[in-house]
Amino acid sequence: MNESVFGKLKILAESAKYDVSCSSSGTVRKGRQGELGNTVGGIGICHSFAEDGRCISLLKIMLTNHCIYDCAYCVNRLSNDVPRATFAVSELVNLTIEFYRRNYIEGLFLSSGVVRNPDYTMERLVRVVKDLRQVHRFNGYIHLKSIPGASRELVNEAGLYADRMSVNVEIPNEESLKRLAPEKDHQSVFAPMSYIRQGVLENKEDRKKFRHAPRFVPGGQSTQMIVGATPETDKDILRLSSLLYDQPTMRRVYYSGYVSVNTYDKRLPALKQPPLVRENRLYQADWLLRFYQFKVNEIVDDAYPDLDLEIDPKLSWALRHPESFPVDVNKAEYEMLLRVPGIGVRSAQQIVVSRRFSKLGFYQLKKIGIVMKKAQYFITCHELPTKTVNELSPQGVRALLVPQKKRKGGTDERQYQLNFPDE
Repeated sequence: MNESVFGKLKILAESAKYDVSCSSSGTVRKGRQGELGNTVGGIGICHSFAEDGRCISLLKIMLTNHCIYDCAYCVNRLSNDVPRATFAVSELVNLTIEFYRRNYIEGLFLSSGVVRNPDYTMERLVRVVKDLRQVHRFNGYIHLKSIPGASRELVNEAGLYADRMSVNVEIPNEESLKRLAPEKDHQSVFAPMSYIRQGVLENKEDRKKFRHAPRFVPGGQSTQMIVGATPETDKDILRLSSLLYDQPTMRRVYYSGYVSVNTYDKRLPALKQPPLVRENRLYQADWLLRFYQFKVNEIVDDAYPDLDLEIDPKLSWALRHPESFPVDVNKAEYEMLLRVPGIGVRSAQQIVVSRRFSKLGFYQLKKIGIVMKKAQYFITCHELPTKTVNELSPQGVRALLVPQKKRKGGTDERQYQLNFPDE
């Protein structure tokens, strides 16, 4: 690697770090003779997680950090005095291939600032992934960011080469987006989303008729919202997420706590650190929407528009609805088991299977993997002497479960769990 390319790599990898929507789940393509790479390899530097939980490595890079837009929250905004760089298409293609050959990476996450206009930028991104697939026969994972405002023809062409595509919503409210990014609007984001969705659905029909029809974005699409840069509540964010998940091709909505990179802009809040706990709670609520059969208005509503930062959303719901508990684990429906704090999807499935053979008690439930520290207040079984939420009161259970403040004024050293607590 020559010095010029290395310098560009340092600048553009740094510029790409704020985009968190780089999951690589949803596609399985094994290596073939005469081709390079695959999406199921298990060796390399881990940067992301596949659908099966396996860590994989991705080269996360921008084609350029030059941009014609002046978005208040973006480090690469037009008015910022930051080092700029642009890869030639051939440079980025060769860099990806060389990194793969050295076993540094297993795939590519490619985004870009907007130069000249959306179509010009999108055309260059398409050239990169097209050369990787057709010239170098690269068969590894590719996640491509679609440029808001790009034409349908370019988005459709990109979908033939990318495993997953994403278009970032960024700000959940149109008015707030206009205030912080005057050149953007939600229509320019939702239009390419619809192109991707229609392309995927049409491709599914084609593959029913023609077995060897080329696949179109087999990993679906994702998006990202910035949390804390604007006054929207968690209810506003989750309602938009729910609408996006109603689309059959939307796989993930990512939440990125706002990082104060442009402290001089008075339109932005002066945050000393990103709202990481709030970000984590949104991911937990997102998990409830996707896997636990919760609706948005059950998690947040007009009375509780923001998530509780001290406890996870499922526990918060349970404490607000003590009339639904306790749940008899030996009789309750699967859907109700999912609503018990401390019981995850796998645990609920195992309970349903195991209780067919014998009654379950404290020991069996703990062996299954239930977090009894939480669940014991919301369930009954023939060996559970603990008082339930109705006997202790929701306030009493909360006091038992929420970490207490230290006497000297500091907070408890236990940190908030970053993954969903029931899994």
